Amino acid sequence: MTSKAGADGKPARAARFIVITGLSGAGKSQAIRALEDLGYFCVDNLPVALLPFMADFARQRGAEDDRIAVVVDVREPRFLMDFPDVFKALRRSAGQPPMLIFLQASHAELVRRFSETRRPHPLAPDRPVTEGLAEERAKLRPIRALADKVVDTSSMSVHELRQALLSLVAGRRQASSLVLTFLSFGFHYGVPSEADLMFDVRFLKNPHWVPTLRPKTGRDRAVQNYMRRQPLTGDLVRRLSAFLRFLVPHYVEEGKAYLTVAIGCTGGRHRSVYVADALKRELGRLRNVTTRVRHRDLERQA
Repeated sequence: MTSKAGADGKPARAARFIVITGLSGAGKSQAIRALEDLGYFCVDNLPVALLPFMADFARQRGAEDDRIAVVVDVREPRFLMDFPDVFKALRRSAGQPPMLIFLQASHAELVRRFSETRRPHPLAPDRPVTEGLAEERAKLRPIRALADKVVDTSSMSVHELRQALLSLVAGRRQASSLVLTFLSFGFHYGVPSEADLMFDVRFLKNPHWVPTLRPKTGRDRAVQNYMRRQPLTGDLVRRLSAFLRFLVPHYVEEGKAYLTVAIGCTGGRHRSVYVADALKRELGRLRNVTTRVRHRDLERQA
C-alpha cells in the first residue's frame, strides 16, 4: 500500500470526498461497502460526467459526518477517455480536493476471482478474462499515476481491506488498527504468498512419527501434550512472543493495517498448528491489535 504524503508532513484530515477506482476484481465493491459502514454516502458505478456535481455536493454539506464516496471504473464506456481530465479539474477547484484510491491485485489473483464469480471482464465480454485484465491494466496506468493511495488487495480478506481503508481515510489514529494473523502451513504444499514474517518450526520433534498421533492435529489434546513435553517448544513460543511484542507496536505506529505471521512445518497439521495457536493466546491482548489464527493445511490427509 502506497500513498502520497502531504507537503507539510502532517496527517491528512478525514477525507470528505473519496473516489475509488482500479482493476476489475480488485475489490471496489467491497471497498465501497466498507466506506458505507464508516458513515459515507456511497454511489457505485457513477458516470464520470457526474463527478463534478458530487464534488460540489460534498463541499456544500457542512457536517463532518456528511462524507461521500463513489466508484468509477471501466464499466462506463467513456471512463478511460474522460476521467483524467475531469479529475484533474476537480483537484484544481477550491476547497478540500478529492482523494483518489486505486485498487489493484496480482494477475493470478484476479484470474482466480473471476473464475470463482464466472463473470465476464467488462473490456472482454466475448474474450478470455486474461485478455481483458491485461488490456485494462495497461489502459489504467495513467489513472493509477493520479492516485493518492494505491492499495494491493491480492492477499487481503474483506476485513483486512476494511481496516486498510479505515486507516487511509480517517485522518486520525483508530483503535484495533492492525489485524494480526497467525497462519499455519505445510512447506510440503508451498510457502504462503501473503506472509509478512515467516518462521520454520520443523526443528521441533514431529508428532507425525508417533503412530497414535499421526491422524490427529495440533488442536487435539494428545498432540498438545506431546508438544508441551518438549522444553524447546515452550522456549520457542516465549522467544517468538517476546519478539512480536517488540515488533508489532512499531507496525501499529507506522500505520500498517494487517500483518500475517506464517508458521511452517512439514505438513501443516501438527507443530505449526500448535505454535500458531499458542502465539495467538500469548499476543491476544496487544493494544490496538486484533488477532486471529488460520490453519491453511489442517484438513489435508496425514
